[in-house]
Amino acid sequence: MDILSKIKVLQGERGWTDYKLAQKANISSATLSSIFNRESLPKLETMQCICNAFGLTLSQFFLEDEKVEILSETEKEMLQCFRKLSPKQQRALIEVFRD
Repeated sequence: MDILSKIKVLQGERGWTDYKLAQKANISSATLSSIFNRESLPKLETMQCICNAFGLTLSQFFLEDEKVEILSETEKEMLQCFRKLSPKQQRALIEVFRD
């Protein structure tokens, strides 16, 4: 996977310039510029900042051949609650949603 290409795709989806990404990621424009000019590979901390700006985890960023779904805060809360249920309760809830 080409990290730089993926960053550019994510920028394009959001209509962000390099400057906007640097602002959102809270990194300097010079840092971002050196990454894009292939002068340096992004450090892990920098990648984390970039991923945070896009609303992604590092693992979501590096997923290949899978669609990344971003959960809303409500969906995250529902998932956390669902995970606390017993298997029997989970199945019952799924049946409610199917009806």
